[in-house]
Amino acid sequence: MTDNVDLVKVFQAVAKNLAQNRDVLNQADSYNHDHGDNIVQVFEMVTKAVKTKKGADVSEQLAYASDYLSKRAKSGSGQAYAQGLAQAANQFKGQQLTSNNAMMLISALLGGGQSQAQTPASAESPVADLLGTFLGGGQAQAQAPAGAESPIADLLGALLGSENQPQNQPPQQAPDTSQLLSMGLNIGMNFLQAKQQGRSNMEALVQAIVAGSQMGQTPHRAQSATIIANTLMSLLVGGTK
Repeated sequence: MTDNVDLVKVFQAVAKNLAQNRDVLNQADSYNHDHGDNIVQVFEMVTKAVKTKKGADVSEQLAYASDYLSKRAKSGSGQAYAQGLAQAANQFKGQQLTSNNAMMLISALLGGGQSQAQTPASAESPVADLLGTFLGGGQAQAQAPAGAESPIADLLGALLGSENQPQNQPPQQAPDTSQLLSMGLNIGMNFLQAKQQGRSNMEALVQAIVAGSQMGQTPHRAQSATIIANTLMSLLVGGTK
């Protein structure tokens, strides 16, 4: 994938897929029965906003979309996605959007990353970093020294007791709760659970992302978030079987 991802086309595809599921999403909303209408409108607004800033840096496009949405969206979902866009804009400062760091956008957009105050502009959230290891790539692996274990392999080895651990080394101590949370272990376990249920890598990743995100806290938002994540995964990551 090239560095020059067209966010207009990306968000147009998201809005189109949501529109195709509008009625189902409305029915899933047991409160107001209008979530489908609202979420389609949200991503039509996002598409319009990034189109206005087409050609600008990814961070600038996302920041403008966040501001545009926060001022115009009336729904709770709209305000939630405005916050996610703001977080993504902060994380993408000085970066291009590529297949290697696409997980950072997906995680931030759904409210699955760290808050802006906690996340440096150049750093991926633990969730995005951890999920990147499942794709066999991403910035975390690119930066890691040769032979270094991925975070999830290291954590699971500590928790489950790796059979591959050399006999002459002392048992590895399991990390404490704060370490597990900071590295997004819950997301990793969701991924492994989904894999055990027979899901493909992409299906398991999407299920893990949504389950660990802000959007996964209510059924109708989880349903639309799954469509959004699936679309973004297909367009930005792709090839995940």
